[in-house]
Amino acid sequence: MKISRKYTHKARIEMIPLIDVIFLLLVTFIFFAMSMTIHKGISVDLPASGTAQVDKNKFSEITVKKDGAIFFNRGKTTLSALLPRLSILHQKSPDIRIMISGDRGASYERIISVLDVVRKSGISGVSLETKWE
Repeated sequence: MKISRKYTHKARIEMIPLIDVIFLLLVTFIFFAMSMTIHKGISVDLPASGTAQVDKNKFSEITVKKDGAIFFNRGKTTLSALLPRLSILHQKSPDIRIMISGDRGASYERIISVLDVVRKSGISGVSLETKWE
């Protein structure tokens, strides 16, 4: 029995569908990476700012809610208990940065009190979080 060579083809890899699949995977990984940003605080209604920049350095977060409640890295605390915790944190890691997230309806005086406690602990890297317009 003789096989005709007229209809035999060499196997080849089609590159266009392969490239499409690779680009689809790349876009998927980019979207997943963008959605995995770390937010250590609790959700509050932040004031808006047109010049807000994202600070990607290592930081801990202090949140002041509308009712005046204070949270340090999602754990509820008081203003008097905050100073020793921040002092210990500063001793362990002198280059630590603090992000203060204050609710739009929170008392300005309460946020300044938190800022004073952070400065008393020796931490100089302090940022106020806002949402970008």
